[in-house]
Amino acid sequence: MTETVTGHSGSTKRSAAGFRGRKNSAPTGLTIERIFTTDGMHPYDEVTWERRDVVQQNWKTGETVFEQRGVEFPDYWSVNASTIVTTKYFRGAVGHDNREWSLKQLLDRVVKTYRKAGEEHGYFASPADAEVFEHELTWMLLHQYFSFNSPVWFNVGTSSPQQVSACFILAVDDSMDSILNWYKEEGLIFKGGSGAGLNLSRIRSSKELLQSSGGTASGPVSFMRGADASAGTIKSGGATRRAAKMVVLDVDHPDIEEFVETKMREEDKIRVLRDAGYDMDLGGRDITSVQYQNANNSVRVTDEFMRAVEEKGEFGLRARIDNSIIETVDARELFDKISHAAWACADPGIQYDDTINDWHTTPETGRITASNPCSEYMHLDNSSCNLASLNLLKFLTDDDSFDSANFVKAVELIITAMDISICFADFPTEAIGDTTRAYRQLGIGYANLGALLMATGHAYDSDGGRALAGAITSLMTGTSYKRSAELAGVVGAYDGFERNKDAHTRVMRKHAAANDAIRTMHAIDKDVQKHATAAWEGVLKIGAKNGWRNAQASVLAPTGTIGFMMDCDTTGIEPDFSLVKFKKLVGGGSMQIVNQTVPRALRQYNYTEETIEAIVEYISEHGHVVDAPGLKPEHYEIFDTAMGERAIKPMGHVRMMAAAQPFLSGAISKTVNLPESATVEEIADVYFQGWKLGLKALAVYRDNCKVGQPLADAKAKKAAVAAEAEVAEKIVEKVIEYRPTRKRLPKSRPSRTTSFSVGGAEGYMTAGSYPDDGLGEVFLKMGKQGSTLAGVMDAFSIAISIALQHGVPLETYVQKFTNLKFEPAGLTDDPDVRMAQSIMDYIFRRLALDYLPFDERAALGIYSAEERSRQLDTGSYEAPAEISEAESLKSVEPAADKAAENDPSVDAATAKPVDTSEVRTTAEMFELITGTSVDAPLCFTCGTKMRPSGSCYVCEGCGSTSGCS
Repeated sequence: MTETVTGHSGSTKRSAAGFRGRKNSAPTGLTIERIFTTDGMHPYDEVTWERRDVVQQNWKTGETVFEQRGVEFPDYWSVNASTIVTTKYFRGAVGHDNREWSLKQLLDRVVKTYRKAGEEHGYFASPADAEVFEHELTWMLLHQYFSFNSPVWFNVGTSSPQQVSACFILAVDDSMDSILNWYKEEGLIFKGGSGAGLNLSRIRSSKELLQSSGGTASGPVSFMRGADASAGTIKSGGATRRAAKMVVLDVDHPDIEEFVETKMREEDKIRVLRDAGYDMDLGGRDITSVQYQNANNSVRVTDEFMRAVEEKGEFGLRARIDNSIIETVDARELFDKISHAAWACADPGIQYDDTINDWHTTPETGRITASNPCSEYMHLDNSSCNLASLNLLKFLTDDDSFDSANFVKAVELIITAMDISICFADFPTEAIGDTTRAYRQLGIGYANLGALLMATGHAYDSDGGRALAGAITSLMTGTSYKRSAELAGVVGAYDGFERNKDAHTRVMRKHAAANDAIRTMHAIDKDVQKHATAAWEGVLKIGAKNGWRNAQASVLAPTGTIGFMMDCDTTGIEPDFSLVKFKKLVGGGSMQIVNQTVPRALRQYNYTEETIEAIVEYISEHGHVVDAPGLKPEHYEIFDTAMGERAIKPMGHVRMMAAAQPFLSGAISKTVNLPESATVEEIADVYFQGWKLGLKALAVYRDNCKVGQPLADAKAKKAAVAAEAEVAEKIVEKVIEYRPTRKRLPKSRPSRTTSFSVGGAEGYMTAGSYPDDGLGEVFLKMGKQGSTLAGVMDAFSIAISIALQHGVPLETYVQKFTNLKFEPAGLTDDPDVRMAQSIMDYIFRRLALDYLPFDERAALGIYSAEERSRQLDTGSYEAPAEISEAESLKSVEPAADKAAENDPSVDAATAKPVDTSEVRTTAEMFELITGTSVDAPLCFTCGTKMRPSGSCYVCEGCGSTSGCS
């Protein structure tokens, strides 16, 4: 008896006994228990649903690029999440009756397909278990606990081919037929909106002869031109402006130097053309004239090569035909060329071949030679991997512990669903379909690690943060392989298991040993590791009996689009991008919001609510925590981010990757960002340390190293203004000098005396003003502080008073002296200014409240207690009468405030209205607040600044990506 599994490109047959269960044992199926759902109640009935309008415009052109009104989502889903799902995942023609309009329809389309296939292929013990599986999976998706990768939402349950995989690896041999077939297969994958990678090292070099004619071979770099042009033409199914592709070349290939320098030379060409007036921005009309821009390039290095680099020895480049050494090079010199090219244009990345294959579960079938475009999926040639990612923050309990038990149950359900999908999936080529069905590669991963670490009070670059990340990754992969072994007992091990049994078991033991080596530091990671240890014990015990259903279980993908679907603050393994967020609101309008994990992290260290409010207000104005009132410097590191004043150091990213890597079947999609000032030597050290720390792959990006990216660089704008001023100064021949004149106060003038206490130090401030024109003098008297301080304060008062009378604006002094930090500092007796970093900080905050108009001090983040209270109640700092008089705020604040009242995801204490004419994304918000640039391209769909996600970029406005599927 045989069973036929048909894909749109062909079919394969296999033994039903081998597929359905173990020999001489009737499969019983899985018993599924309820964890999140309630018997007798459908998950949809537990939530409140609402209708929304989704309208997307390109802000530069004003063109409406998408419109669907009346879509249905739970009330707790953000506008971003519902927009991205509506525009990306709802199927059917827009404006037609067959178009999906509710999240219920989308979830049912996918989940019911999984349930039906699971029942048909014997995964469940009974129909009741199948129903529980359906309800549990629906509940987790509905509540944003996890998401499948995008192809699942695109294709499953539709009339289209049921492609579920986002990651593909191809193969090419040293023949023209194979090379032309490579172009064809890559094109088919790009047409479907996915990406592919392959290794070109089998193609003989340009330094070798053709056997047929005796002529010289073209070499792999020449054939990259054709593939690059094809990718640029197809543009990933019309969904993005470039295809996603990876090209790998082994370090011992004779053409390795040409490969390394290829994109660097093209970047030089871009600079010359740009300076000549051509449009060389990413997507510009002239950028297509340069080559090799549609692929990520990576060099595959061996331990032999890296040891030669370390020892400054020589290294042999080998012929492709007979493996003989045809050239010897200085290893360190070649490594420096790789590093210099990465410094100049961010390519090539690096892949560590021996490490990758040391963790390979199926080496008897073939070596791992390449990866998908984002470098997280690494397995056999002509194979694919479907992905799913968990939202880690959903498993953080109210008492700030990690819910390991429910995390385990969630992983078990997700792995089961992912494996079921291979039973009905279609594949772009017959070879890929055969390999995937035989080895059943899965890629479970997670998102929101950065937010989880911050919320639990762990710095991203810390031993504690790495211990927790490693333990969670270990628990995820251990649970996945344990469930894989259980599935093998029900529906059989993967077809290639017996051939690779010893190797697979060896790798499982390596994972378990790495778990034992985790150095736990806190109760939270100790508990997670305890559960992970139990999972790995089950992996070895059950696997020894049943084998495993899947040759691969886990990777860490970028989670760009699906991260927004789950309302994640951070993607993949990344830290938080910035502490200040841009948030669209359900009722219209937008808000600037301080990351919600900041207050939660501060409560971990017993900060008072007053201090937390002051810190959050400071972050809202400055975008960072440096000198935030009341925040201890030793806690700054908890709030380090990918960008900004306290950006995480490059090696902090590398060390975090190293903490997770031993617990992943595949690798990690991540780019290590370096500042523009980084040197070639620093990049070389990152690549070298990546090898030492046991990573499988690594990519770097130095800010502003690429020309073809339109930037909003505040520094560049300031430089341009300065240059214009310098030119103007040279042109002006006649200089007119203006001197300020002193405007004295009248003999009798109104004044206000305020007593104050700052950190226990008491004093008095008398402020005199012009009858009709604001503050004109200040006198300060400190009680019980000695004659020296009294004299200094008198002199300071006189200096300030004279300057005020000469026309120096009070606002200038408020800007300069607020947040000035020295003792005495701390709590005050003033309800409007509850915390002060110094006496000067207090004095000028008080003066701002007394003498500056609301608009000016609001711009400086200074509000009275009454105004802060009003903001909590109504979403606005100003009284209604003031709002009606402020014409500039009519079109922005009222709409945003009203929307915020109806948006349960907005915490009013951390939010303020945003002028949406200037800001549309978090990246642009960050640039506006900090005055620094985010080196990322603009989105081709909506024109907004994208943000880094793994090894690519993602738009938080519409979910588009720069190439990764």
